[in-house]
Amino acid sequence: MKSSRSQNRKMRAGLGGACAAVALGMMAGCNVGPKYVAPTMTAPAAYKETPANFKETGGWTVAQPQDAVLRGKWWEIYDEPELNALEEELNVDNQNIRESFENYMEARAVVHEARSQLFPTVSLGPSYTRSQSSSTVGSGGASAQGGSQSQVFSLPGEVSWEPDLWGKVRNAIKSSQYVAQVTAADLANERLAEQASLAEYFFEIRGQDALQSIVDQIVDVDRHGVEVEQARYDTGVDDQITLVNAQITFQNAETAATNLQIARAQFEHAIAMLVGKPASGFSIPVEAKTSAPPAIPVGLPSQLLERRPDVAAAERQMASANAQIGIAYAAYYPSLTLSASGGVESSAIKNLFDVASRFWSAGPSLSETVYDGGLRRATVNQYIATYNGDLAAYRQSVLTAFEQVEDTLAEVRVLSQEIGQQQAVIDSSQKALDIEQGRYKSGIDAFTNVVTAQSNLLVNKESLAAMQVEQMTASVALIEALGGGWDRTQLPTPAQVTQKPTAAETGIQHY
Repeated sequence: MKSSRSQNRKMRAGLGGACAAVALGMMAGCNVGPKYVAPTMTAPAAYKETPANFKETGGWTVAQPQDAVLRGKWWEIYDEPELNALEEELNVDNQNIRESFENYMEARAVVHEARSQLFPTVSLGPSYTRSQSSSTVGSGGASAQGGSQSQVFSLPGEVSWEPDLWGKVRNAIKSSQYVAQVTAADLANERLAEQASLAEYFFEIRGQDALQSIVDQIVDVDRHGVEVEQARYDTGVDDQITLVNAQITFQNAETAATNLQIARAQFEHAIAMLVGKPASGFSIPVEAKTSAPPAIPVGLPSQLLERRPDVAAAERQMASANAQIGIAYAAYYPSLTLSASGGVESSAIKNLFDVASRFWSAGPSLSETVYDGGLRRATVNQYIATYNGDLAAYRQSVLTAFEQVEDTLAEVRVLSQEIGQQQAVIDSSQKALDIEQGRYKSGIDAFTNVVTAQSNLLVNKESLAAMQVEQMTASVALIEALGGGWDRTQLPTPAQVTQKPTAAETGIQHY
C-alpha cells in the first residue's frame, strides 16, 4: 500500500514536470516574423562646406580636432549667462516639451498593455439570485397553492490563457517598445528644436537692440542735416526742394527706427512662450550687442547618424514596422487557448464552500482560419509596404541631416567672408567721412556732404549688424543640425521603456 502511494506521487510529479515543460515550451514558442537588420548608409569622409576646405573664411573656424562633438548644455558655448538661465527655464516649463514627454509616457503604457497578453486572464463573478415560482390557480380563479421561493449563492471563476506559440504577442511587445523609443527620440528632437529657437530669438533680440542703436544714430544725423538745410534755406544758400529732401530722409529714418520695435517685441513674446510664461509679464533688458560665433565642434560625418534624434526615430520606426510583419505572419498559424472554470454554488450560504457545492470544467481549444478571402496575405503585404516606406523615410532623414549640416556650414562660412568684406566697406566709409570733415573745415565742401558721409557710414554699420545677427542664428542652426549635445546612447533601451513609471511621471498635472 505504501509502495503504491509512493508510485502515485512519483507519477504525479512526473506529470507535473511534463506539464511545466510543455507550458514553458508554449510560452517560448516560435517567432515567424522576419529578423530585423538595421539599415546602413555610407557617410562621406568629410563635410564639403567645412571652413578647412576654403582659403577665405573671414576668420571663422570649426573646433579642432575634427572628431570633437558637442556635449550636454550646448548653449553654454556662447558664454551668455542670460541665455543660460532662459534655457534652464525652457527645459522645465516649455509646454511643447511637456506634450512630447506625455506622448513618450503614453507609448510606455502601451508597452505594458502589450505585455499583459503574455499572462492568463482570471475573472470572478459572484452572484446571488432569489426567485419565487408562480401559484397554482384553482377553479373559479381561487388560489389553491402558494408559490415556492428559492435562492442561489454562486461564486464562479474562470482562467483563460492563449500561449504565444508563434511570436504574435512578443512581436507586439517589440513593436510597442520600438514605438516608445521613437517617442523618446521625438522628445529629444522637440527639446533640441525649442532650445535652438530660444537661442535664435535671443540673438535676434540682441541684434535688434544693436540695430536700434545704429538707426537711432542715423536719425540723429538726419535730424541735424535738416537743421543745417533749414539754416541754409533761411539764409538763401539752398532752395526749398533741398530742405524738403532732407526732411524726407529724416522722416524715413525715423519711421525705420520705429518699425524695429515690432520685431523686438515679437521675439520677446516668442521667448516668453518658450519658457512657459505669459508674454504680458515678460521682458528682456535692452543690450545692444553683436559678436562672432564661437568655434563649433562639427565632428565627422560618420558621427552624424548617431547624433541626430530624428534619424534615430526613423530607424526605430523601421524596427517597429518589422515587428508588425511578424504579427501579420502569425495569423497564418493556429491559436491555442487553455481555459478552466469552476467555483461553488449553493442555496444556503453556510454550505457554499462544502465539497458538494463545487463545480468545474477545463479544456483546451484550437482554432485556425481556413479561408479569409486573402485577408492575411493582404495584411502581410500592407506591413511589408509600411516597412519599405519607413526605410525610404529613414534614408531621406539621413540625406536631410547631411543637407542641413552642409547648408548651415556654408551659411556661417559665407557670412564670415561677407562680414569681412562689409567691414572693409565700413573702413572706407569712415575714411570718406574723415575726408569730408577735413574738406568742410577747409571750406571746400558744404556741411551737407559731411551729413551724407555720416549717414552712409551708419547705414553700412547697420548692414554689418544684420549680417552678424544672421551669422549667430546660423551657428545655432548648425548646432541643431548636428544634433546638439544628444547622441544615441541617450536613447532608452527596450528594457528601460518597459520599466514601471514613477508616480511623478504618471500623475495628473494640474495648472
